[in-house]
Amino acid sequence: MNIYRVQGPGGSGCGGCLIILILIALLTGGARGVVNLLGTLAFGGALGVLLLIGLFYLWGYWLSQQVENYQKSQTVSHNRFVELLVGILVKIAAQDGEVTREEIQTINNFFRYNLRYGQAQMAWVKEMIKAARESATPLDVLLAEFRDSFAAEPRLVLIELIYQIIHTRQPVADGDLRQARDIARFLGLSEYELRSIEGKYQFRGREGAASQASERERSLAVLGLAQGATEEEIKQAYRALSMQYHPDKVQHLGAEFQRVAEEKMKEINAAYDKLKKHGN
Repeated sequence: MNIYRVQGPGGSGCGGCLIILILIALLTGGARGVVNLLGTLAFGGALGVLLLIGLFYLWGYWLSQQVENYQKSQTVSHNRFVELLVGILVKIAAQDGEVTREEIQTINNFFRYNLRYGQAQMAWVKEMIKAARESATPLDVLLAEFRDSFAAEPRLVLIELIYQIIHTRQPVADGDLRQARDIARFLGLSEYELRSIEGKYQFRGREGAASQASERERSLAVLGLAQGATEEEIKQAYRALSMQYHPDKVQHLGAEFQRVAEEKMKEINAAYDKLKKHGN
């Protein structure tokens, strides 16, 4: 059986077309005609390349304008918060001497999916990642500036974000966890506040998590409490955390970080409701 194949665009048929064109040029204009044909094709190709280069630069200019407009639309506190956040995350990744492609991708994915950043925002983040990788400023200097520039609530949000980042890779490395705890203490978080942040990750993958006992244990951990906490201690912890994570406290940091606070508030409320339901 003979199988006939039709050459599609980009196949050897295009080479055949070129040969036919050259033959026609040769027959109608001789060698000069062939030279003119090849010159026309070369000119068209060069024009196409120049057009692509021009479009590339126009796209880059448009995107840089979008980034600039976005920065202008945000508060100074928001912009510096994000700059320090990116710088701190990159320096954490660089603690072992190298920032890998996977670590950069993890940071990018965090901003894209967890904070729901759009195209212009991601272009801004990538600029900051590049600057942070080239910067000689050490991690402790960045953390000191953050501690001196932002109050307790933004510090809590920063640690929340650091924990989200390190838990995107499972299992979490002990060194990453120790470093996150050291940063939290450096920023002035209490052990109670740190336990509350770690509580949401503490029971991942544990068997029997649906039982009433484990639900109580997990709910207490979200409130920063241990087993045996009294009803009054639970109420005090709930009130304190509700004040610390109220979205209005981080309004100046922008909508994306208000959402972080809102998600934490949902966890706190759910934990408290479960404890009340089971009689504390």
